[in-house]
Amino acid sequence: MSWNPALDPDCPTGDAVDAIETVIVPRARDLGGFEVRRALPAARRQMVGPFIFFDQMGPVEFLTGQGIDVRPHPHIGLATVTYLYDGRLHHRDSLGTDQWIEPGAVNLMVAGHGITHSERTDGAAREQPMKMLGIQTWLALPEAQEDGAAGFEHVAREKLPMLEGEGKTVRLILGQAWGDRAPVSVPSQMFYADARLDPGAALPLPDDHEDRGVYVLDGSVTVAGQSFEGGRMMVFRPGDRVSLRAGAQGARLLLLGGDTLGGSRYIWWNFVASSREKIEAAKEAWRAGDWDHGRFRLPVGDDRDFIPLPER
Repeated sequence: MSWNPALDPDCPTGDAVDAIETVIVPRARDLGGFEVRRALPAARRQMVGPFIFFDQMGPVEFLTGQGIDVRPHPHIGLATVTYLYDGRLHHRDSLGTDQWIEPGAVNLMVAGHGITHSERTDGAAREQPMKMLGIQTWLALPEAQEDGAAGFEHVAREKLPMLEGEGKTVRLILGQAWGDRAPVSVPSQMFYADARLDPGAALPLPDDHEDRGVYVLDGSVTVAGQSFEGGRMMVFRPGDRVSLRAGAQGARLLLLGGDTLGGSRYIWWNFVASSREKIEAAKEAWRAGDWDHGRFRLPVGDDRDFIPLPER
């Protein structure tokens, strides 16, 4: 679509430095030669809106024959969003979904009461070198939806709203922002966007969401008189009108947020819940391993192996 006037670069920037509530420096983790940077949950912030987990995967380049092999594992009480810039991943789950995840597309998996999935680079994906760069996030579900049905939704990149003009391109991944809405079912009010800014270009944050954050993937931005390089997440005060301006090399950003949930969440391994009891019940169900009659099933087409319950 054409440029949206709600993205006016002259948007006021609020009360200078005080507009920034928290700056998060992600923790780097090496997963067997594959680095991730985890911004959420953090010591000072468990969630930004419903976003309770935020990992940058890569960048990495796999040689021929190499790739990712995340064996089947369970989730409860959350929705996962895998968003790629480079590479591709093969998603299979216990609903029978068999979907390749590719750059720019949205892949939303709702765990609800329980789902099992795997993510791999297999088959033809390993027949040549491949770069991998992406973001994986978890959305905590509202308490009333934690025990709901599981689901999976795939939306191709060309079906997502694109806002362009004045040196910026913004793809709306989830939710509603800047007067537009992504065609993806979401469990609560939120926004999630991928933005590319030319050097000096400005972008206001949407001001109709309670909680808002920005992750700088590459380049740099200036906010309220401070400059932030790649690999930083800033969380902003509710209600302030804030604008970001790209540095001399431009910037690639992820913008996220939404309504805060009614209370914090417990997190253990791949489980998110509003009570410890729900976590314990999921642990016992996975430990039992009754794939035919129990709470969890193994993914269709990838049921020969799984990740055991951690002993901790």
